Order: sequence, then C-alpha cells, then structure tokens
Amino acid sequence: MGIGEAIAMELASEGLNLVLVGRDSLKLESTSSEIRHRIGDRVSIRTIVIDFAKVGGEEIEKRIGEEIEGLDVGVLINNAGLAYPFARAMLRILKLNLAQMAPISSCMLKKKKGAIVNIGSGSSGAAVSSYPLYTIYAATKAYIELFSRCISLEYKQHGIDVQCQIPLLVATKMASIKRSSFFIPSPETYSKASLRAIGYEQISIPYWPHSLQCCLIRAVPDIVQDCCLLRYFLGMRKRGLKKQQQEQQQKK
Repeated sequence: MGIGEAIAMELASEGLNLVLVGRDSLKLESTSSEIRHRIGDRVSIRTIVIDFAKVGGEEIEKRIGEEIEGLDVGVLINNAGLAYPFARAMLRILKLNLAQMAPISSCMLKKKKGAIVNIGSGSSGAAVSSYPLYTIYAATKAYIELFSRCISLEYKQHGIDVQCQIPLLVATKMASIKRSSFFIPSPETYSKASLRAIGYEQISIPYWPHSLQCCLIRAVPDIVQDCCLLRYFLGMRKRGLKKQQQEQQQKK
C-alpha cells in the first residue's frame, strides 16, 4: 500500500466520499474494492482513469472538471508522482510530478472552499542538503513546495487552504522498504498523521519522528551530508545496474 491509497482509506474511515484518480483502471478498482471491504457501503467511491504523463494540462483540467462537476469536493490530495527505479534519469518524471498539479488545483477554485494537500518530499531540501543522482526527482519536489507556498497566498482569498506535506521515508513499494519502524512509518500510520496536519502550516512535516529526523540531519554540515549521500546513491546505482544486467541476461 502506498501513501495515496492509505490516505484514501483514512478519509473513507472518517466518512468522506472519494474520487480516486489514476492511470490503471484495474488498480483503481482494486483499491475501491479494498476500501469498500474495510469501510463498507457508507461512502461513495468514484474513479477517474487518466494518465498524467500522457495528457496535457488543459485536457487534465477539462477531464477532472467534468468528472467532479456538481460534487462538493472538500479536500484535494495531490499525490501522483514517480520515482526512479534506481539512480537513472527519467524525463517522464517531470510531466508526471509537475504537469498535473496546476490544472487539478485550479479545479478547486470553482468550489470556493476546501483544502489542497500537495505531497512533497524531504529530498527537496526540507531535510537533506542535496539528493545527488536523483536530481530531477528532488527538483520536482522542490517545485511542489514553492508552488504550494505561492498558491496558498493566491487561493486563500477564495476560501481554499493549501498545504505542502513533507514525508521522509515511508515503508512503501516505491521506497523499496517492506518493514516499518519508529522513523519509517507504515502508510497507514503516516496517513493518520497526514490528515491531522491538514489546515495548519503551509509547509508541514506531519509525522513528528520525521520532524525530529530533520532537526538531527540539519545539525550535520552540508559538506558531510553531500559526501555521504553521493557515496550512498553511487552504491545504489551500481547495485541497480547490476540487477538490471542480470535480468536482461535471464531473458536471453
């Protein structure tokens, strides 16, 4: 389970109806079924199939706007994103992490109320000094943070609260972490903290052990962080390339 799915589950448990957006219709249906299995039929769930990496901003705004026409949307969670399988450049990440955010957020303006929560990352500079070899990913997350700060001021006069939430490591498939711990929460644990934080600071670190981690990391000089992070990610890239070569050889 990822962060987005866990937040959807938590919102449903609070009695909020859901509109789930994603590119995989089967996965959306699976998520809907899982939520209904856990929560029951007391919430309504609608799904929208759209691939943000393939559709332009105007089309995204039109499609989403049509689908939510007449709905009382109270909370928008912008969580769509892509990370590298290992330290390897992917231009697709730019479109998926960035292009969808502005048009979807603008759909909320017509509602004149509610909250927008954009999911950022500690890689943006909120926690670590740099994120070498994951440059594009980290830069998109920095964009999300500044984007949220700016539209928070713009949208406030329209009755819409905008917040950027900064998670550090969470035990998800995308992070390739299976076991949770004190500093690495499960998606379920993180989602509870995420919902509690809505409506407070523009930039929020919802899970308090992550805030503690940030304080500890910031005490380390940037030059030391940079050296350690580069060495770590170079090792990760080496292991990733080796794994890729092995998989290619097995296919032959």
